[in-house]
Amino acid sequence: MRRNRQSTAPLYERIRDALHARILDGTYPPGTRLPIEHALCESYGVSRITIRQALERLRQEGWIEKIHGQGTFVQRARAVQNISALQSFSEAMMPLGHRVSNRVEGVRVVSVNSQLASRLQLEAEAHVTEIQRVRLLDGLAVSFELTYAAREVGEQLLVADLENRDIFHVIEQDCGVRIGHADLSIRSMPASEKVALALGVGPGSALLGIERLVYSRDGAPVLFEALSYRGDAFQYQLSIERAKR
Repeated sequence: MRRNRQSTAPLYERIRDALHARILDGTYPPGTRLPIEHALCESYGVSRITIRQALERLRQEGWIEKIHGQGTFVQRARAVQNISALQSFSEAMMPLGHRVSNRVEGVRVVSVNSQLASRLQLEAEAHVTEIQRVRLLDGLAVSFELTYAAREVGEQLLVADLENRDIFHVIEQDCGVRIGHADLSIRSMPASEKVALALGVGPGSALLGIERLVYSRDGAPVLFEALSYRGDAFQYQLSIERAKR
């Protein structure tokens, strides 16, 4: 919401308000680069120091970000998913008015390593279905998903229309397996060259890395997922209560 200013407000605050208004009205939409400092000085008839103060205020407020060697960009609004309940990406995003689409990068059968075999409770070198997908939110690639599924679930996913269907829905509707709960591990990670290319970011860019082991209602492991989210476009949210003492 734009703030009302008195004429006595510092000049840099008034420039901040003018730039902020142009961000809100779509003149500078999310992801676009702002004009260079010299151009802003000429546009507003102020000094470079004043422009820098105004930009720094917008940066502190989270409206813009400065990328070394590239310029100053309007921040994209981050999509927020609440993790207090187990939901698929589309189940969480679509009720919020977002448009979710998928791009399948590959589906194949592979042999598991010892770590994956342990997680999915499989014998050594058992075969699983590996799925690589890019999830797009309102047309922007926000996550790269690497999914492993065994047994009849994996076989069903091999032939499912994963461009248009949710994996959770395939499991529950086509396989008759009810999803119960999941174990999550969350960490920061740099983007590999492959993931960076898929998400349209630079190699080494900060990503939100999530490992999720999904179980059926009877406690059997169903899926293991390694999810990589763009740090500038997505965040998880969780409400917690004070531990009883």
